[in-house]
Amino acid sequence: MNSKPANRFIRRRGELLTKLARIGPFIEGTLVRIPRKDCKHVAHRLTFKVEGKTHAVYVPLDRVEDVIQWTREYKRLKALIRSVTQNSLGELRNHVRARRAREAAPKSRAR
Repeated sequence: MNSKPANRFIRRRGELLTKLARIGPFIEGTLVRIPRKDCKHVAHRLTFKVEGKTHAVYVPLDRVEDVIQWTREYKRLKALIRSVTQNSLGELRNHVRARRAREAAPKSRAR
């Protein structure tokens, strides 16, 4: 194990990965409400893309709240993935800067 203290990017990435582990069930897509012409009922569809084509799945009324929560979790998941990526990039850039600084520093002579 490296005894060097973790930089801010590594610490933040660790915090984000902990949050990532707490993500609940998720589903990719958008819940769409479709008013029906023949009655007052509103139908619900989950729309999503497969190879560039939009697909829709009927969502029963008793599952609408679940699907709303799942789509929220998916958005949260995407945001966390973006944040983890940004912190990983920051850590990588920081490593390169530190290595270049070490290489450019004059070496002290042992006597």
